[in-house]
Amino acid sequence: MTTQGILTGEGVLLEAEPASFASRLLGAAIDYGLAVVALFGAMIAVAAVGVESEAGGRISVVVVTAVVLVIAPVTIETLSRGRSLGRLAAGVRIVRDDGGPVTVRHAMIRGLVAVVEIWATLGVPAIIASMVNPRGRRLGDMVAGTYAVRVRGGPSTRAPLVMPPSLVWWARSADVARLPDSLALAARQFLGRVDRLNPVARAELGTSLTTQVLAYVQPWPPAGTHPEVFLAAVLAERRERELVVEAARTRRTQGEADTFTRLPYGVPDPTA
Repeated sequence: MTTQGILTGEGVLLEAEPASFASRLLGAAIDYGLAVVALFGAMIAVAAVGVESEAGGRISVVVVTAVVLVIAPVTIETLSRGRSLGRLAAGVRIVRDDGGPVTVRHAMIRGLVAVVEIWATLGVPAIIASMVNPRGRRLGDMVAGTYAVRVRGGPSTRAPLVMPPSLVWWARSADVARLPDSLALAARQFLGRVDRLNPVARAELGTSLTTQVLAYVQPWPPAGTHPEVFLAAVLAERRERELVVEAARTRRTQGEADTFTRLPYGVPDPTA
């Protein structure tokens, strides 16, 4: 059982499997093709403007090349959280190894490695690495700790997460700490795929996950509670508590904003 996916919040998973080689190749072809066109157009613009000295011309070429081949892709990948025009067309996104969104550090590493891995060697190392790696990662992904996932496809048939009625009373009074992202992700994926697992593997994985989650719960659930029921109760309760905390934070922020904008000494606000 793998734990691949994009985690957004406590145990909320957007189903995503590693992208196929064809999808990654399509996205890369579009992105790098656009980069070549942009670089060619920028060079024409520099030549048209004209540079007074030879040194200035060389500097302009270096700057334009760096902007088009590194800075622009890194900026786009960071702001779009792993997307680009090519990946958008291919239904692919770059995520961290733990399934989270990439940051500027991940994007910068990928962009710098791409200068050698893709541009200087015509992409041969990237293609070979992507074909032999289980997750289809190129060298830049291995260094940055990222990989490409498929984020477009048919709707998920996984049932929504609900609180088991038999454990409502226990969950409301129990001390349920926040689970590590990797553990919450594994538990959520397990619950979403139990019907497709081999009975033996289902029992073993459910027991293993329950043992790990019990370390974050006090008191433990009633004796004889089924592992799947217990896991569902913990994830559902953590989700509800996170929603309550977020709602309180929003109200507090709004209250502070109102306090700062309120006129002193009861002076009426003419804009109210």
